[in-house]
Amino acid sequence: MKFGKRLKKQVEESLPQWRDKFLAYKRLKRLVRLVPAGPSSAAAPRRRAAEAAFVRLLDGEVDRFNAFFLEQEEDFVIRHRELQEAVKKVAAGGHGPPAPETMRRVRKEVVDLHGEMVLLLNYSAINYTGLAKILKKYDKRTGRLLRLPFIEKVLGQPFFATELISGLVRECEATMETVFQAAGGRPGASTTTPVAAAATEQGIFRNTVAALVTMGELSSGSSTYGHFSLPPMASPEPDLLRCIKLADPVPI
Repeated sequence: MKFGKRLKKQVEESLPQWRDKFLAYKRLKRLVRLVPAGPSSAAAPRRRAAEAAFVRLLDGEVDRFNAFFLEQEEDFVIRHRELQEAVKKVAAGGHGPPAPETMRRVRKEVVDLHGEMVLLLNYSAINYTGLAKILKKYDKRTGRLLRLPFIEKVLGQPFFATELISGLVRECEATMETVFQAAGGRPGASTTTPVAAAATEQGIFRNTVAALVTMGELSSGSSTYGHFSLPPMASPEPDLLRCIKLADPVPI
């Protein structure tokens, strides 16, 4: 699948409020086409203007990514801390097992938080991939070598630094285990993991599965290996994806 179509599909499968936060890939492609090909001196002023517009838009996109990523990261840190406190209270019990409505609420909050954090990892990966690909198109058309220095700059940007979110995703999966154990499991729980059991929960889980699949495809088939390698990402859970296909098929 061409990247433009993959990006469009990913935007459609993301959260509605996130859909205007992704890379303006079509606009960047149009600007690349406006850059005159070849070394003609007559086209030099037009080339400089087009190149300046292209770089300006690239810089603006990176700033947008950083602002959105940092805002979401801060929100997730706070929500994760609050959720851990809620789970401790549920797990502690005190006066018998927690009420079913309490368990449903906590379970949904855990699944949704996990899903949103996975979506943010995917957001980082797909936007980074888009930058690398549009820069490759630019270098091919112009004969310039803009991709390497620009990507080296991107490697130090906040939206590329996914270690904190990746760690929170793993902690959230451990929290899921605690929650499902406190709930006494569910039918079939003995043959699947708590993360996979969460597949039957409502919320943003379908978006999460689509994101996990995309991340796996980007990692396994990426042309950005080496200097342009993708950031560390949570790998798709085979058990989770298998559970989705068996229990509640998701079109992916």
